[in-house]
Amino acid sequence: MKQVSVTISNEYGLHARPASLLANTASQFTSEIRIVKEGKEVNAKSIMNLLLLAAGKGTVILVSADGSDESDALEAIRFLIEERKFDEK
Repeated sequence: MKQVSVTISNEYGLHARPASLLANTASQFTSEIRIVKEGKEVNAKSIMNLLLLAAGKGTVILVSADGSDESDALEAIRFLIEERKFDEK
């Protein structure tokens, strides 16, 4: 299992559109992918679970992946959140 901490930096945080992008990205991998915010852990492949995190701008989350493609999964998610900023501002 591997983990990476990332900061939500888009203007409106993890609302419906970014949650959908994140869940779709996570679903491309066979690894189990989990996200933890302030002790609450959810399945990254579930849009509803991601929305329940209520992760606003500036929130630091821990992303973990366990499986054969865990490194690729973590890099894709990190890139989506920190570099692409969910394709928002």
